[in-house]
Amino acid sequence: MARATTTSDAFNAVAEPRRREILIYLAASERPVDDIVSAIGLAQPSVSKHLKVLRDVGLVRMRCQGRQKLYQTNAEAIRPLHEWAATFERYWQHQLNRVKERAEEMGRQNTRDQIAQQLNSTNPNPSTQPNPQPTEPEPTEKEK
Repeated sequence: MARATTTSDAFNAVAEPRRREILIYLAASERPVDDIVSAIGLAQPSVSKHLKVLRDVGLVRMRCQGRQKLYQTNAEAIRPLHEWAATFERYWQHQLNRVKERAEEMGRQNTRDQIAQQLNSTNPNPSTQPNPQPTEPEPTEKEK
């Protein structure tokens, strides 16, 4: 089966990692192409091609300010991507909870081990330590 073109829908457009980088960068604020080129580290023609794909599917908006073109993420168009990904949130949340519980248990075990180690270092071998016996006072002259 042939793959759909990148301009057919938002899902195909964001399949390319560089386009996702551009979307993330533009999420903060509206930016000119030169800023995107500098931030992403791609040549200007490549950035322009990626922006065209993102514009064609509606994920970014462009406006002209004089000769400069400014781009911004279209959050409303990203909603279907977010809703689709949210269907998996419950699965990931469950997995993250399991990781958290395991890490907390390991932390508690490490704390118990550290306490035991500290106790053992102050009294390395309690069985070899003399057990102080209470001593009776020597009888006085009167008691003899």
